[in-house]
Amino acid sequence: MTTLHTSSTRTGSLRCGTIGVGRMGRHHARLYASCEGCELVAVVDGNLERANAIAQEWGGRAFSSVQELIDHGIDAVTIATPTITHRAIVEPLLEAGIACLVEKPLAPDVAQARAIAECAQRTGSLLQVGHVVRYDPVMVAIRELLMPDAEGRTIRPRFIEIDRVSPMTFRSTDVGVVLDMMIHDLDVLTMLMGCEPEEIHANAVCVVGEAEDVCNARLVFPAGEDGLRCTANVTASRLALKTERKIRLISEDAYISADFVEKKGTVVRKTANAAQLKDVRARLKAGDDLSSVNYLEMIAIEPLAVGSGEPLKMQLLDFLDAVRNARRPMVNAEDGLAAVRTAERIMLAAKAAGARMV
Repeated sequence: MTTLHTSSTRTGSLRCGTIGVGRMGRHHARLYASCEGCELVAVVDGNLERANAIAQEWGGRAFSSVQELIDHGIDAVTIATPTITHRAIVEPLLEAGIACLVEKPLAPDVAQARAIAECAQRTGSLLQVGHVVRYDPVMVAIRELLMPDAEGRTIRPRFIEIDRVSPMTFRSTDVGVVLDMMIHDLDVLTMLMGCEPEEIHANAVCVVGEAEDVCNARLVFPAGEDGLRCTANVTASRLALKTERKIRLISEDAYISADFVEKKGTVVRKTANAAQLKDVRARLKAGDDLSSVNYLEMIAIEPLAVGSGEPLKMQLLDFLDAVRNARRPMVNAEDGLAAVRTAERIMLAAKAAGARMV
C-alpha cells in the first residue's frame, strides 16, 4: 500500500492547477475555481493564448511549461493532456510531491502505466486516475444495489452487458477506441468484480485511422465464493450515429438495466418463492401449457434510485479530500494500471483474431 508523503492533514485552501485546458481540462479549471477549500492558481497549456483565456475566465496565472507551474508552488493538479504525454508530465510532478489527478487512461501502454504507478509508490505522492464513471449517480446507485443487504446477501452478476457508442468527434485520436472509450467500462468491471478477467476474447475494426474505431470484447471473470463465473460483453464504438451509454447486469435473483445518458434505470427482482418456482419448472418439464401463467406476478419492478450530482465535480471533491487527509483516492495508480493492463490484453486478443490494429 502506498504511504503518502504527508503524514498529517493539510489545512487551509489548496493551491491547484490544470495542465491542458482543452475540452476536459477547462472543466477542471472551472471546478477548481468554484469548489470550496481550493484555489485555481495556475493553468498550463502548450497554447499560451488558450491558457491565458482560461486564466482570465477562472483565475490563476497562465504558463506554457510544467516546470513553471512547479516553481510557482502548488499542492494539487489535474493533467488533461493527450495520453501519450502523461508519463513525461506526471513523473516530475510526483517527484516534486505534488498530488496528481490524471485523466484516463493512465498511460497508452502497460509499461508506461507501470512506471507511473511505481513512481507514485516510490515518492509517496498521491495519484488519482480520472475514471469518472465511478462517480456517476447511475453507477453509484448500481454499486449500492450490489452491496450486502441487512442479512448479508449480495447480488453477484452472472452476466454483464455494456454498450458505449457515439459519433466520431476526432478527439483522443492518439489512441484507439479501447483506450479512449472502453477503458471507462473496463475500470467499472474490475471495480464491480473486484478482480481482472481471467479470459478475454475480442475483435476490432479500424475504419477512419490506423487505430481501432469499434471493438467488442468478451471477458470472463474468476469464480466467486459460490463457484460461479461472470461473463461480460462490452462494446465500444466511435462510429455510431448517436450517443448511447447502457449497462445491464443479470443474476439469478435480479436484473438491473440502466441508461447513463437518460440518467435512469430499472430493477427487476424475483419474488416467486421456492414452491412456485418448483411448480413452474415441473410443469415446464412435463410439457404443460403455461400461457395462462402471469410472469409479471412472479417479479417486482422498481425504478433504479438515481441521485443527482455532476460526476466530474464529485471526482474532484474526492481527489481534494484525499489530498487534505492523506488517504487513498477511490481510483489510485494501481486501479489505473489494471484498466490499462486489461485494455492491452483486449487489443492483443483482437489482433490474434485478425484485427488490423497499430
